[in-house]
Amino acid sequence: MRLRWETALDWAQVDGVRQVLGADAELSEFTGGEHLIVTDDGAVLGYAHLNTKGDAFGRQIAHVFVHPDHRRRGVGTRMVESVLEHTDAPLRFWAKGDHPGAAQLASRFGLQRVRELLKMAVDFAAPETPALVTPSWPDGVRVRTFTPGADEDAVIEVNRRAFDWHPEQGALTADDLRAAQREPWFDADGFFLAVDAHDRVIGFHWTKVHPDGTGEVYVVGVHPDAQGGGLGKALTVVGLRHLVDAGHPRVILYVESDNGPAVAVYTRLGFRTVKTDVQYAR
Repeated sequence: MRLRWETALDWAQVDGVRQVLGADAELSEFTGGEHLIVTDDGAVLGYAHLNTKGDAFGRQIAHVFVHPDHRRRGVGTRMVESVLEHTDAPLRFWAKGDHPGAAQLASRFGLQRVRELLKMAVDFAAPETPALVTPSWPDGVRVRTFTPGADEDAVIEVNRRAFDWHPEQGALTADDLRAAQREPWFDADGFFLAVDAHDRVIGFHWTKVHPDGTGEVYVVGVHPDAQGGGLGKALTVVGLRHLVDAGHPRVILYVESDNGPAVAVYTRLGFRTVKTDVQYAR
């Protein structure tokens, strides 16, 4: 078994890493940073990515994957050990799917469970799913769609205030938003802004449609000064109605497990948890 750190992957490594990742992740998620490849007789047994740029709070982020055919052979142990030795920075590990093996591995290295990210899903075509209500807007608030080239700074300011606690979303910049607009999935007609009587953006719901037709509540953000009046629920509903009317009744979203108010809203709308990803820290 050979472990090697790389700053970039060659084509042969890319093919092997994709086989390791399978359906758990896309290689495009792991750009930049450093890559740890575990091989044996030319076969890629495991892959780890270390995001050296870090999250909004300066913590480096590691993802560790072992090929299903090579689990329980010590590959994961060697990889976690190598990552821990490779960096002295504040560090967190993602474990996709909250597998018992990941929990055991974390315990072995004294890593603490510090975060849970829920993947929730609903099918509005299913008879048991509650019907979507008509959104109810606070007084003086109306909704319109995003205007590229005009609304970036206003959205980012709301996002900054709404997610100052969030390690990923809180780091979003206007340049990131402009870059997203060049992605094939971006649709300004599915990006809803709540504005006050002075046309100031106070909240938004950015929806997304995946290649398989699954819709996503991508981001819902409300300015702290406008929270508590039902604006978040109204924005969520208007985005969901858009997705369903566009022919995407299957919808997913990601939410922090300790965000009780958001989880409660999504649950009442029919969403159920289908997966939990866990973050461990040293």
